[in-house]
Amino acid sequence: PQVDSANAGRVLASDAAVFLKKSGLTDLVLGKIWDLADTDGKGILNKQEFFVALRLVACAQNGLDVSLNSLNLPVPPPRFTDTNSPLLLSGTASSDVPWAVKLEDKAKYDAIFDSLNPVNGLLSGDKVKPVLLNSKLPVDILGRVWELSDIDRDGMLDRDEFAVAMFLVYCALEKEPVPMSLPAALVPPSKRKPVSVPGAMPLIPSATSTKDSHQPLPPVGILAAKTPLTQ
Repeated sequence: PQVDSANAGRVLASDAAVFLKKSGLTDLVLGKIWDLADTDGKGILNKQEFFVALRLVACAQNGLDVSLNSLNLPVPPPRFTDTNSPLLLSGTASSDVPWAVKLEDKAKYDAIFDSLNPVNGLLSGDKVKPVLLNSKLPVDILGRVWELSDIDRDGMLDRDEFAVAMFLVYCALEKEPVPMSLPAALVPPSKRKPVSVPGAMPLIPSATSTKDSHQPLPPVGILAAKTPLTQ
């Protein structure tokens, strides 16, 4: 009923898009989900197709591939932030969630962080890259780890973001899937505030050098170029 306000048993693309955006997934992933769910390409989902879209959202949030093969896999229900409630992602809902990075692990990650000579408490992609490559994980997984851990999108990792990166790397090494979007429990407490990034504007010019890729992901290009050396 939240989406099908006219109770017509079908959902228009515009209404569904607004609702699906609350999942916190990227537009790229949501576009893929829509294409798979809207089987006849009419821009309208019937109830069955809408359920398919919801299941695919749940798959993406739990690190599974967005594909029809994932529909039969057991996943928890999809999570949406209700924009009508004052909680939202950055409100009390997520600040009450304990951080997934345990204290003793954080101490280990901090030691690695300090050993990499951070400048002003930040590590550049170049310094993080060898540590990521050391894990011998596939480059696309490492790219996703970087994308998720660089929470403020400044091309650098601070101490907490680095801990998120290490946590995700260890998850991947334990054969746990790396999620498509950062779960609330993994967002460092220091980053859990209303997401308005006043410093985001000056970053845009510097991101033009990576305009070939969709997002500014400094290390991924470097990763791709350098991986043969680690074999």
